[in-house]
Amino acid sequence: MNRKSIINLALRIIAAAILLQTLFFKFTAAPESVYIFETLGLEPVGRIGIGVLELVTAILLLVPRTTGLGALLGMGILGGAILSHLTQLGIVVQNDGGTLFILAAITFVICSVLAWQHRFQIPVLKTLLKK
Repeated sequence: MNRKSIINLALRIIAAAILLQTLFFKFTAAPESVYIFETLGLEPVGRIGIGVLELVTAILLLVPRTTGLGALLGMGILGGAILSHLTQLGIVVQNDGGTLFILAAITFVICSVLAWQHRFQIPVLKTLLKK
C-alpha cells in the first residue's frame, strides 16, 4: 500500500468514526442531542433521520467504490450542521467548548478532500469533468 492510499484510508476512517460516534447520542435521545434538534425545530424526526443519513454516509465512506458519494453526502450533512451552529445553535452548545462544531468542521474538510480525490467515482461529476 503506497503513502497516498494510506492517507486516503486514514481520512475515510477518521470521517466515518466521527460520524458513527455521534450516532449513539442521536439514537439514544441523549439530552444534548435532543436539545440541539429541539432548538432547530426538528426533534425527534430530524434527529433520527440525520442519524440514519450519517450511518449511511459512514458506510459509503468506508466502501472504496462508494467513497466519493459518501463524501458528497457528508459534505451536505456537515454543511447543514455548520450552518446550524453559525445561525441558530452557536459555536458552543451546552458548554461543550465548541467540540461539536469543531468535529463538524474537521469532518466537512475531510469529506471535501475525499470528494475531490474520488470525484471520478461520482456519476454526475464524472460526466461533467469529461467534457
